[in-house]
Amino acid sequence: MPTDLSQLSEQYLMYFIVPLWLAAGVADWVMHRRAGIEHNSGPKESMIHLLMLAEMGLPVLAALFLQVNALVLLFMIAAFFVHEATAMWDVSYAVTRRVVTPLEQHIHSFLEMLPLMAVSMVALLHWPQFTALLGIGPEAADFSLRWKESPLPRHYVVWLMVAIVLFELLPYGEEFLRTLRGRYQRKVQRTA
Repeated sequence: MPTDLSQLSEQYLMYFIVPLWLAAGVADWVMHRRAGIEHNSGPKESMIHLLMLAEMGLPVLAALFLQVNALVLLFMIAAFFVHEATAMWDVSYAVTRRVVTPLEQHIHSFLEMLPLMAVSMVALLHWPQFTALLGIGPEAADFSLRWKESPLPRHYVVWLMVAIVLFELLPYGEEFLRTLRGRYQRKVQRTA
């Protein structure tokens, strides 16, 4: 059991925030499936979901494998704001084509706040570089790109990569294929 506050915070991020974030992603996919997006909003909404997955997936990969410094923190923060803008686009598009239930909206709240929590916790764990990024810290901002000096445990990285594939990439890939099939079936019906 870690006694150091930074170790405890890192483990909280790794073993609570990240799994909860993955679970919220699966729950959102279930909502899209129940809403039958292949019959209404179609591939465009699904592509927006894949875009949001990439917008947060890349910063997660950066935090897993790269030394977290001012550059990585800046990338994570920028990606968070881009993700928020895309989330607004997603909901704005979806509500004009299908019913977005209160439960789905609540799940979206998790999908917006959990990345904020993750980015803010990473900033706290790397406070000197975060303050350097703001120009107020005692350290100089490090904008170099290099592998982690102290890598995360291999079992955790493997577990997380498998979980991302199983619970995010495969479901949202299936969703995209399902929406493409739905669009194709609608075209066939119109021409028949």
